[in-house]
Parts: sequence; C-alpha cells; structure tokens
Amino acid sequence: MTFIQTPDAPAPGGHYSQAVVHNGLVFLSGILPITPTGEKLSQATISDQSRQVLANLDAILRAAGCTRESVLKTTIYIADIDAWGAVNQLYAQFFGEHRPARSVVPCSPLHYGFGIELEAIAAL
Repeated sequence: MTFIQTPDAPAPGGHYSQAVVHNGLVFLSGILPITPTGEKLSQATISDQSRQVLANLDAILRAAGCTRESVLKTTIYIADIDAWGAVNQLYAQFFGEHRPARSVVPCSPLHYGFGIELEAIAAL
C-alpha cells in the first residue's frame, strides 16, 4: 500500500491521504475546490470550483503515476443540483472521449460552504 501526497494539490485537512494505491488501483479521497496553496474557493462560481477540483484530480493522479484516462469511477457531491449542467459540461470537457462510471449525489452544502466535492477510483 502506498500513500500519495503531492504539493500540487491541497494538503489534507485531516487524518487522511490525498490517495492510496493498492493492488493496482488508486483510491482518491474527496477533492474540494481548494488551491494547492490552501485558498478555499467557497465564494467562487460552481464552474470555477469545478475547474479547481478537476485540476486537483489531475495533480493527484499524476503523483500516483496515472492520468485522467485511468479513472474508472467518480462520485460527485453537489450542493445545488440546479448547477449540474455547468458541472457536467466541464466534466465532459475534462474527460473528453473517456467516460468513467459516475454517480452524482445531491447534498447539503459541503464543508466551508463549497458547492462540489469529487472522489475517484483509478487504475494504474
């Protein structure tokens, strides 16, 4: 088991790793719209929050030794389901022709008032 920690994504705010690699799979913790330097984008638009989450996803995947094309499954938590259209458009642009399995979970406002959180599983 390998624990992933990269300065190119925000440091964990608790007792967890950005990702864990085990048996050829990469399990990514929930990714919030926080910059690598720690700036919380809670007042940003859902589009800007989504872009940051996807940039963080890319950085953690790189640190684990894989790419977005390695993603098998994502779970997206969204505080305002009415914003789903904007999130889905950015998500589709990010992944292009690659179409991982996905769940979308409407939820109450997230930590720090964020509008989105994403977790993923990827293959090495």
